[in-house]
Amino acid sequence: MRIETLVVGPLEVNCYLVWEEETNQGIVIDPGAEGSLIVEEVEKQGFTLTHIVDTHCHVDHIGANADVKEAFPEALLAVPEKDLPLFRSPHNPMLVMMCRAKPSPEPDMLLKEGDIVPVGTQELVVLETPGHTVGSICLYCASAGVVFTGDTLFAGSVGRTDLPFSQHEALFRSVREKLFVLPEETQVLPGHGPSSTIGREKRFNPFFSGLIL
Repeated sequence: MRIETLVVGPLEVNCYLVWEEETNQGIVIDPGAEGSLIVEEVEKQGFTLTHIVDTHCHVDHIGANADVKEAFPEALLAVPEKDLPLFRSPHNPMLVMMCRAKPSPEPDMLLKEGDIVPVGTQELVVLETPGHTVGSICLYCASAGVVFTGDTLFAGSVGRTDLPFSQHEALFRSVREKLFVLPEETQVLPGHGPSSTIGREKRFNPFFSGLIL
């Protein structure tokens, strides 16, 4: 599995291009802004885009859905089912302007716990991780040893819970029960900032006081 990170938009969202060279199929995770850059990079890498996946529906993570879907109309737009109210609600006008976001097309797929997003012959398993938003999800690939954590877990931090549709206790429960049970060597690829590992976050993330399970 190949993974490329594009840091896009004023909030520096990590947009991930994930593809399998053997099958030449891949996905885009969190196309938050700079749609032309994302489209250009997919075309440069030359894989067939099968899915556009949003880990949650804040505008800085979905702002380029329209651009990518327009360029690759056969790709399925997949969003968390429980984030549909947020997906369809008005977004912060200033942030929309900053991200140069266009209205997103309606999703083709609604993702829930245990669903599979294919990357060629490999599978990303949907983990429902509410907290930052009601419908936030993470995407875990056991065969590649990676988990895409959106704005649930960062290197040395966690997602904000002072926003509408956020819940503090739910986020911490999600991290403990869904992410910290993964193998410690699992690479954490978050929605913002540098990567980490599950083991490193269990030991050193200050929000969890050196918790070791």
